[in-house]
Amino acid sequence: MPPHQTNLCASSCSIYLHVILLFSIWLLCLQPTIITTAPTNETDRLALLKFKESVTHDPYKILSSWNNSMHFCNWLGITCGRRHQRVTRLDLPSYELHGSISPYIGNLTFLMFIQLYNNSFYGEIPQKIGHLFRLQHLLLKGNMLAGEIPSSLSNCSNLMVIKISVNKLKGRIPSELGYLMKLEELVIHENNLTGGIPPSLGNLSSVAILSVGHNNLGGNISDAIGQLKSLIGLSISSGKFSGTIPSSLYNVSSLQIISVSGNQLNGTLPANIGINLPNLQRLLYGGNEFSGPIPTSLCNATQLQMVDLRVNNILGSVPTTLGNLLDLYALGLSNNNLGRSLKFLTYLTNCSKLDLVDLRINRFGGVLPNSVANLSNQLTQLYLGENEISGTIPASLANLDKLIVLSLDDNHFTGIIPASFRRFQKLQVLLLTGNNLSGEIPTFIGNLTELFQLFLNENLFEGTIPPSIVNCQLLQFLDISLNKLNGSISQHTGLSSLPLVVLNLSHNSLTGKLPFEVANLKNINELDVSNNHLSGEIPTSIGNCLILEHLYLQGNFFKGAIPSSLASLRGLRHLDVSQNNLSGPIPKGLEMLPFLEFLNLSFNNFEGEVPTEGIFKNTSVISLIGNTNLCGGIPQLQLPKCPVRVTKPKSSIRFKLAIVIISLVLFFILFSFLFVIYWMKKSKKTSCSMVPTIDLLLNVSYKELYQATNGFSPNNLIGSGSFGSVYKGALDQEERLVAIKVLNLQHKGASKSFMAECNALRNIRHRNLVKILTCCSSMDYGGNQFKALVFEFMTNGGLDIWLHPGIPNEHQSRNLSLLQRLNVAIDVALAIDYLHNHSTQPIVHCDLKPSNVLLDHDMVAHVNDFGLARLLSITDGSSAKQTSSIGIKGSIGYAAPEHETIKRDH
Repeated sequence: MPPHQTNLCASSCSIYLHVILLFSIWLLCLQPTIITTAPTNETDRLALLKFKESVTHDPYKILSSWNNSMHFCNWLGITCGRRHQRVTRLDLPSYELHGSISPYIGNLTFLMFIQLYNNSFYGEIPQKIGHLFRLQHLLLKGNMLAGEIPSSLSNCSNLMVIKISVNKLKGRIPSELGYLMKLEELVIHENNLTGGIPPSLGNLSSVAILSVGHNNLGGNISDAIGQLKSLIGLSISSGKFSGTIPSSLYNVSSLQIISVSGNQLNGTLPANIGINLPNLQRLLYGGNEFSGPIPTSLCNATQLQMVDLRVNNILGSVPTTLGNLLDLYALGLSNNNLGRSLKFLTYLTNCSKLDLVDLRINRFGGVLPNSVANLSNQLTQLYLGENEISGTIPASLANLDKLIVLSLDDNHFTGIIPASFRRFQKLQVLLLTGNNLSGEIPTFIGNLTELFQLFLNENLFEGTIPPSIVNCQLLQFLDISLNKLNGSISQHTGLSSLPLVVLNLSHNSLTGKLPFEVANLKNINELDVSNNHLSGEIPTSIGNCLILEHLYLQGNFFKGAIPSSLASLRGLRHLDVSQNNLSGPIPKGLEMLPFLEFLNLSFNNFEGEVPTEGIFKNTSVISLIGNTNLCGGIPQLQLPKCPVRVTKPKSSIRFKLAIVIISLVLFFILFSFLFVIYWMKKSKKTSCSMVPTIDLLLNVSYKELYQATNGFSPNNLIGSGSFGSVYKGALDQEERLVAIKVLNLQHKGASKSFMAECNALRNIRHRNLVKILTCCSSMDYGGNQFKALVFEFMTNGGLDIWLHPGIPNEHQSRNLSLLQRLNVAIDVALAIDYLHNHSTQPIVHCDLKPSNVLLDHDMVAHVNDFGLARLLSITDGSSAKQTSSIGIKGSIGYAAPEHETIKRDH
């Protein structure tokens, strides 16, 4: 190429380069300016404050330290990294915090550990929690969190532990959790999750704990679970899983816990399960549909601690090789088809840690071997009920003296209860139902003071109920029905003093009355004394058993009426009084019982009309047959109509009406005659009524009162008020203590108060009113007018010093019990009722307050101080109304409510 062309090409390239460069700069200038700020310490502080704002209740003031007085890294529950001073841990467990989890938690990008378990956080788990790419532990169990599990958790690739159990989470398990390759524990049990276990979880090669039980999960168990080669514990209990357990799972030799109880799983246990799972500690398969025998290879899993195969279809015999499991402490084999020999119990004596053996509801037979007494001395629960075991109960069984529960019910045991049973000092539940045991109920039952349930029913026991049972003060369930017991049910048995919830004495030969003390069974829920020989009336006190729901009295000789007090048993559900000698009408109150669902009144002597409301509307739940004198009710009962009252002839009615009218006329004439005589006598005394009624009381001199009070000494002053002072004095030769009210006549209205009090007290007599003894209207030694009233002295002073013990000069301890307060209130109410309704002339006290209520030596209350009392007219309602509304009377704070209304209206 010629040189000039070469230079031209270079020049052109240079121009193109400049153009491209300028164009690029121009494009950059057209872009909006974006300034990105990396998260800082301030970002963390603000995020924490937002978290605090979302907490609505902090009972322990845990977050009170979260303020500007200190650096946030020093706040309670916060841990920061040393290098960046950024939040790495949020630890606030079990502080009863209420509120939601703020989505701002997603701004704590250095967070590795969140621990908020056992609080009351609600709402959803924020999706922004997926921003925490450094997060390793998420512990939110034991809250009230709802919503779904955030799928964004899959972004937290460093997560090792997720514990969000015991919440209210719903929806499916996100399949995205299968991307968390570092996850070691996934604990999401006790929520409301649905669907199945995602096969993607089979990718979690590091998972050691997978707990998804107690949800609504179901379907088949995915074969992918068998790929979790690091799995130690698997729990899918209490779900809706069906089908078989994948065979691949039995090859995960690291497994220590398999819990699949409470599902609908079937199949058999692999014969080599103990060989393939040598580290197995807990095998929990109860409540499914497994069948086949118990594998003998279980003895190879020498670390087994719990074997639960209850409620399945397991059959065959129990391998004696289970005795090689030296760490075994719980063996549950109930509700299967196992049998017949109990020989294996001898080998279980090697299991020295056994705490529970449950063999109920199987087909075990023969006698109970004596070797059972050599089982672990740590055994607390032994269940052998509902089998076919025969012979006598071994006395050596009492060697297991740490037993709390002993179940031998529904077998074929004979003989007596061994006397050695007195050694069961820790026994709380003793079940001997449905055997052929005989003899008397031993008195040593009273030595088993920890008993909570005692079931001796369906045996051949005879004699009386042992009085010693009163010592079992924790007994709540007692059933000794279907025996041959006799004697009476009396208060001496002590049954009424026990906290019984269920008492069943039915189908015996008990006699006498149902004691009145049945009312003391305050906790009783079911009382059954049916099919005995009880007589007398049903005690009315049974209405005090307010928690009673089931009452069975049928098949006795009770007579009289059904107590109306039964209407107080608002929770009653079943009532059976059939086959007695009861009579009278059916109480109307029974139709008002809201929960009554079964009523049997048949074969008695009831009469009259059958109610038509409540339970009496439903013929399928009531029985009235055998009562020939009943009538009415709903048509479906097909009872005869009740007789209609026959209308009397009009002539008879007119005759009776004439007699009534004549009687009224004669009564009116007689009343008028007596009224005229009374009025004439009253008119003669009109002048006397205008004289101060103080003259009607016996006067006492000023001198006598002066001497009685040591010259009205301040030491004898016991109270003072607006109208005067009250002194304690010793009057007459017997030095009887009296209270002397001296009027302050300088106070306006004092004389009027004196007259009012005399008028009010002159003709009234009541045990709850202070009795006036005498009065004094005279001149003192200074020639001044003197007026005083003398009352009975009340030893215990005014009610106010008992209600307010802090009043000065009161050194003794003054406290009123609840009963005393109630008695005082009743006394005052009786006094006011007498004044208003039963005295010669109605009196309104107008100043009722604690200081005007006095207490005598026996703490009987007496209303005092009638200085503001009003006497109401008994002949003119209008004048009475006028008198009671003149001004506002009474002390501040004790004015009657109607006066408050007057004050507002005016």
